[in-house]
Amino acid sequence: MVEPRTRPDLSALDDRILAGRAADGDIPAFEVLVRRYGRLMRVYARRVLGSNADVDDVVQDAFIQAWQHLPSLEDLGSVKSWLMKIVARKGIDRLRARREHDDIDDHERPSPEAQSPHAVAEADSLEHALSIALAALPVEQARCWVLREIGGYSYLDIGRELDLPSSTVRGIIARARRNLIREMEGWR
Repeated sequence: MVEPRTRPDLSALDDRILAGRAADGDIPAFEVLVRRYGRLMRVYARRVLGSNADVDDVVQDAFIQAWQHLPSLEDLGSVKSWLMKIVARKGIDRLRARREHDDIDDHERPSPEAQSPHAVAEADSLEHALSIALAALPVEQARCWVLREIGGYSYLDIGRELDLPSSTVRGIIARARRNLIREMEGWR
């Protein structure tokens, strides 16, 4: 009698092995990466987008791109930061597209139970203004600023993500901050 084959537990494997297997077309290995980082990517996309409206679409697009380009990833151990970079890029692209088609119905409002209507309206206006200001930044400045201020990345980590020296990252973020301060002057 032949025993049924049991599926090995891939969840204990490290990212490098999972990414390598997924790059070779192993769907269950990629599913483990999706389960491992999907929630983090959704939280990060929510921060980038400023609302829940497009989070699932952005994360799904990021995973599709990751699946298609995983064979070209040189450092398989950096799959987490690579996925975060993809979701950041997809989120910024969605913000730019939203700028052209901005509709008041696309924004979810935080629960007003804990805040007054005035405070909720002010927070929404500020969030909207920041989204517009971020979308107006050059792509490199927006990416660096989002990774630093929203993602909490260090200058060194951002440099690794974007293949830039830390000193360049500092300069880019400084320019992004100056541009955002100028754009957000009315909110001071």
